Amino acid sequence: MIAIPATWMRGGTSKCWVFRRDDLDVPGRTVDEVLLGLYGSPDARQVDGVGGGTSTTSKAVILSPSDRPDIDVDYTFAQVGIDEAVVDWGSNCGNCSAVVAAFAVYSGWVEPDPSGETTVRVLNTNTDQVIVQHLPTPGGRLLDTPSVAIPGVPGLGAPVRMGFVDPAGRSTGTLLPTGRATDELAAPAGTYAVSMVDAGAPVVVVDVTALGYPADQDPHSIDLGAQTLATLDGIRRAGAVAMGLAPSPEAAARAVPKLAVVGAPTAEGGQLGIQMLSMGTPHPAVPITGSVALTLAARTPGTVVSDRVGALPEPAGGLRLDTPAGLVETFAERDGDVDVVGAVRTYRRLAEGVAYLSADPADTPPSHHVTDDVDTEARDA
Repeated sequence: MIAIPATWMRGGTSKCWVFRRDDLDVPGRTVDEVLLGLYGSPDARQVDGVGGGTSTTSKAVILSPSDRPDIDVDYTFAQVGIDEAVVDWGSNCGNCSAVVAAFAVYSGWVEPDPSGETTVRVLNTNTDQVIVQHLPTPGGRLLDTPSVAIPGVPGLGAPVRMGFVDPAGRSTGTLLPTGRATDELAAPAGTYAVSMVDAGAPVVVVDVTALGYPADQDPHSIDLGAQTLATLDGIRRAGAVAMGLAPSPEAAARAVPKLAVVGAPTAEGGQLGIQMLSMGTPHPAVPITGSVALTLAARTPGTVVSDRVGALPEPAGGLRLDTPAGLVETFAERDGDVDVVGAVRTYRRLAEGVAYLSADPADTPPSHHVTDDVDTEARDA
């Protein structure tokens, strides 16, 4: 067996294994094959690996100190397939992003600031997105005592404030990839009015009314049976083609773009009811990259989101999202002439040790590599 150092961490509402980039270099195998072997894929239970058997627990965070003078840590995210031999490198995970700054401090890559707050500048290589993370470090020591609650997590965690710098267009080059705030999207089950937004991550947004529900419908309570999920995935795949992310619906990645169903909020103080899908299944709360896209959509007149909540004030204005797990609040501010959009997340370090990979390459089937135009250097990191 081959021992690979690994740290198990919770970031936001996801759990991920964190690896140093160089530790995944195994002679004779691609990084995809190494990850599939470690996680026990393909297998719905991932019983022979460290994967958790769900989309929010089959994630990898791959880190290294950055060579760029303005960046502290390079961060590559991998969504490891569960019942398929697929590793998707096409997008970032905002929740898993929450572990990066703390790991950098644990590893000695970043010295904690004795002034009381340490700022860590992170580059997500999947999307070329800079994320500025702020950690409490009173007296020059990382304060990682669990103290903050967030929706979707039953216990407390240590806080990290994360801002996505100039997040629009990181995957497609523009906030509105089709050039329009709203489009009529033809999918196998019909034609649907949607907004396609690229900020933090590419997201296809559909209102509950387009699915045949009344305008005051809470999206958490819509039918999410197999037929509805297939309809929504058809919309998402059609959106991938319209956004230029895939040449055909069949070629669309499982994780990109994301899909959000919006409707009426029920939580006190909520502005927008939201149900997002993750790898074809309902997300327990909300992907943070998705919340960034929804926040900028709310600031863009004519989108499905702004039609719901009214355009947010400029230059700042966050969004209060009523998710299945509770209220998630984003922030939006300006740093010079660029937007910074984000949220406060929490993290916990769960375990430290090694994950074991079979020494026999035949134990891991060949992978189907999904990149969505991620550059080779980032993909192989």
